[in-house]
Amino acid sequence: MQVVFRTVLLLFALVCSSAQAQLSIEITGGGANQIPIGVLRFAGEQVLPQSISDIVEADLRRSGRFRMLFAGSVNPLPTEMSQVDFADWKNRNADAMVIGSVVRLADGRFEASFRLLDVPRQTQIGGVAFTLNAQQVRTTAHRIADMVYEKLTGDRGVFSTRIAYVVKQGSRYELQIADADGVGAQTALASREPIISPAWSPDGTRLAYVSFENKKPVVYVHSLVSGQRQAVANFKGSNSAPAWSSDGRQLAVVLSKDGGSQIYLIGADGSNPRRITNSGSIDTEPFFTPDGQSIYFTSDRGGSPQIYRMSLSGGEVTRLTFDGSYNVSPRISSDGKTLVYIARDGGRFQLRSLDLASRQGQALTDGLRDESPSFAPNGKMILYATQINNRGSLAAVSSDGRVKQRLSVQAADVREPAWGPFFNN
Repeated sequence: MQVVFRTVLLLFALVCSSAQAQLSIEITGGGANQIPIGVLRFAGEQVLPQSISDIVEADLRRSGRFRMLFAGSVNPLPTEMSQVDFADWKNRNADAMVIGSVVRLADGRFEASFRLLDVPRQTQIGGVAFTLNAQQVRTTAHRIADMVYEKLTGDRGVFSTRIAYVVKQGSRYELQIADADGVGAQTALASREPIISPAWSPDGTRLAYVSFENKKPVVYVHSLVSGQRQAVANFKGSNSAPAWSSDGRQLAVVLSKDGGSQIYLIGADGSNPRRITNSGSIDTEPFFTPDGQSIYFTSDRGGSPQIYRMSLSGGEVTRLTFDGSYNVSPRISSDGKTLVYIARDGGRFQLRSLDLASRQGQALTDGLRDESPSFAPNGKMILYATQINNRGSLAAVSSDGRVKQRLSVQAADVREPAWGPFFNN
C-alpha cells in the first residue's frame, strides 16, 4: 500500500510564523515491560535532509514502551525480509525490528517504505510505502512510528499529533504549536498581554484560548488553516476557560456577566449563550465527557474547590473528589475511564488520577506547582505545566506514572499546555 500525504498539516506553517525557541525533551523515567526492538537505518535515506530512521527511533524511545537495541554497522542494509539475519537478532533478544528504504522519484519527490518484522516468528507484521517531499520527512517518520507503536502495543500512536503551549520571554507572550516531540514550533499568536487556556477543536483545525490583549479576558477561536480568529465571548466581566464539545459545534465557557463565575454553553461562533450552572458559588474549568452528554467542572459550592460532574440534560450534580481541600482542573481520558486533576497536598500542587470505576486514586507527580493537565488523545500520557528551578516548564507522565519527561525552552517560561487530537488524514 502506498500513501500520499494530504496538505492539512502543512497549512499550519502557512498561517503561523516561525518560532525561535524549540522545546527540548528529557526522558526522566522509563516504563515497565518494554518491548526490545531494533530500528535499522533505511537504505538510501542519505538523500533526505533528515534521517527517517533516527526520528522513528527517537519517537519509540520517548514513549517509554520500547527498549531500543543497538543496530551496529549492518552492511548491506536490508530492505527485504529475506535479507535479515534473524538468528543474530534473536541472539540479541529482539522481539521486533524495523527496516526500510528511500528512493528519489523522477518528479523530485521520494518514496519511503518500511517493514515491521516479528523476529521470533520471522514474519512481516506491517509495512507501508509513502510518497513525500523534502518538507514531509518528519511527518512521514512520525507516521511510521505511529504504525509501529500501534502494531506492537495495540494502542494508537500519538507521534503525529501536535501540542500547543504558551511561551513567555520578557514581556512577550507567544502561543506556539509544535510536533508532539517539541520540534517545528510555530507562533500562532504573539502579544504583550497574557494568553491562557488554549483548547483544541476535535478536528484539530482550530484553537480556542483566552487573550488579555484588550485589558480583560476575552475568549477567541483561531483557525489554524486560514489564520482568521474571532472573539466568541467578550461579555461584561470575565470570559474564560473555553472547552470544546465533542462535535466541535459548541464551547463551554465561564462568564461573570450575570454576577459570579458560572458556566455557559455558546456556539463555536459565539452565538446563543446559555447558562448551564446556577449556583451561588464559583463554577469554573468545564470539560466535556467524550460522549458530549455531560461536563466535569470545578466548584467551591461545598466550601472548598472540588470536582463535580453534571449532565447537560439536567439532573443531579455529582461530586467526584473528597480527599483533601483543594482539587481542580479536571480532565478525562478519551475512553472516559480515567479522570486526572490537580490536588493540593500540604503546600504542593500535584497531578493525580482517579479510576472512575474502582474509585482508586494515584499520585502521578511529586512537583511543587503542577497545573494545566492535558491527556494525549490515546490516553496513555498526560502533558502538564510545572516549575523547575523557578522557571515554568512542561512535563509529561504516563497514565501509570512510570514514564516521565521534561520539556523546556531555554531562557523562557512555558505554560498552558494542550495536547491536540488525532489527525484523520
